[in-house]
Amino acid sequence: MMNKFIRSTLLHSTNDIEVIRQDVNSPLYSIRTFEELNLDEALLRGIYQMGFSKPSKIQETALPLLINDRKNMIAQSQSGTGKTAAFTLASLSHVDVTQRHPQVIILSPTYELAVQTFKVATEMAKFKPEITFRLVAKGEPISNTRWQENVLIGTPGRMVDSTLKYRNVDMSKIKVYVLDEADVMIDTQGHKAQSLRIRRALPHNCQILLFSATYDDEIRKFASDIVPNAVEIHLKREEQSLANIRQVYIVCHHEEDKYQALVTIFGSLSIGQTFIFCQTKRSANFLENRLRTEHGFKVGLISGDLTVEQRNQALLDFKEGKQRVLISTNLMARGIDIDQVTIVINYDLPVDKGEIDKETYLHRIGRTGRFGKDGLAINMISNENERRMIKELEAHFRQPIRELDPNDQDAMRDLESS
Repeated sequence: MMNKFIRSTLLHSTNDIEVIRQDVNSPLYSIRTFEELNLDEALLRGIYQMGFSKPSKIQETALPLLINDRKNMIAQSQSGTGKTAAFTLASLSHVDVTQRHPQVIILSPTYELAVQTFKVATEMAKFKPEITFRLVAKGEPISNTRWQENVLIGTPGRMVDSTLKYRNVDMSKIKVYVLDEADVMIDTQGHKAQSLRIRRALPHNCQILLFSATYDDEIRKFASDIVPNAVEIHLKREEQSLANIRQVYIVCHHEEDKYQALVTIFGSLSIGQTFIFCQTKRSANFLENRLRTEHGFKVGLISGDLTVEQRNQALLDFKEGKQRVLISTNLMARGIDIDQVTIVINYDLPVDKGEIDKETYLHRIGRTGRFGKDGLAINMISNENERRMIKELEAHFRQPIRELDPNDQDAMRDLESS
């Protein structure tokens, strides 16, 4: 029932869609139901089982182009808009189950996102067990034998090793190549080059799909190199996605003041599932250790210093509610969907080269307020420069960010009841 509530809320998104085509004479049409796509009955059952009653805004426009017309696509879309289901459904619809070899490659920039996409794909195909899957990421085995699974989902480094080094895959038979979170991909050392290496090994008729939350000049150049003759889809007015997230900031005069403010928040609010973001691994490790040892809080930690197994276990414990608080660096800022997250705390503001990183801020606080539900974002600042950054965020996203005194019990009660 929860999935159905989430999906029905998503259908009433206020985001507008802009479509750019190479061929202006090419017909452009949208769908209102999944039946209009003439999908395999088993895939249709899988979609409905997941709670998708009707296509979301991006799915209405993208799916006919991806499934019926087999167009290459560049899509600018935030998480929470149905993009993962869109490219997953399109990929699965093109699999020929009579052929026992890889036909689809889906890349994610992190292990966690790859696992999440893997789960979405296998769930969507649960009534079509003939479609087989392989997770190609750190910790998963690689052999010198040719793989038989139809769909490969993983991270760029391990996918390059598997496809080009160990030659587990006949690349001439790949039909669909998907790059998710492409803006993160090109910001991560080596991922851009690895993605391009895989692209160059694919046949000329391979369908290529690129999804990115942002679309600046660097992404545009990368997209032009990797996705030829693409239809572009842009979801406009992304600031609307923050309308249901109440944003506040707390002024702290030094690090100890910041820590005590955090402890006060824990004591004043009914803390549900909460993300705490730190700018550095050192800050995240220090905060987790202090909260656990000094106050006995049950908190999880995810950072680049941990093994894949440790990160996966921390995320699983958080999803299952064994830990109510998860501390992370920007590693978890993108794409991780946990419905019950109610609060995001920016213990450190996201900064890039001395300036506020607006896109990372958007992705961080977007972990709450998912699919139209109410959320709360608390920012902790310690100087006038960070106060200026708060004003920049207000102006950029056109949403108020109010000052909060954590010691004002009336204000804290009002915050919780709003």
